[in-house]
Amino acid sequence: MIQTIPLGRVLKETVATPYCDLVTRPTGAAVRGYIQKAIAGSEAPTTMLDFTEVGLLDFSCADEIVAKLLLDTDPGTDRYVMLLGTREDHTEAIDHVLNHHALAIAVVTSPDEPPQLLGRVTPELQRVFHCVFRLGPGDAGSIADVLGWTLERAADALLTLSLLRLLRAEAGTFHPLPR
Repeated sequence: MIQTIPLGRVLKETVATPYCDLVTRPTGAAVRGYIQKAIAGSEAPTTMLDFTEVGLLDFSCADEIVAKLLLDTDPGTDRYVMLLGTREDHTEAIDHVLNHHALAIAVVTSPDEPPQLLGRVTPELQRVFHCVFRLGPGDAGSIADVLGWTLERAADALLTLSLLRLLRAEAGTFHPLPR
């Protein structure tokens, strides 16, 4: 089950503005507060933040909405956040703030392709992430076999992706996030 939050609509309801631009830190904080309440009130493990109706996204709003939302997520919960409908200028701002905080997030660009990763992820982590999305759930042994890696290397990458909340770990098996 996935919850989708259209940020353009949230902006208009939260800040009562006719504009579709996410600018200024107070605006970002208000929108993040709305998102946090929506996530807390939902049973869906994955929340999609839909940027389709968003115009400009400045660095302060990207930091308040995306980075601080990820930083505030309780690591003990089974909750995940992904992005949808981002444009190139959105992803540049988001990528910048995520790199600053050593965070990462998945962005759905097409239903037929694996999500893209933004933030602090190495090419090695990207490779493992795409492998899990392409092949489905797997453990370190199966990923190591597919990639021709050692078991330890695959296990480290899978654990890192799980800690970044880019994959869901369950009893030694790593699952792609539903989208």
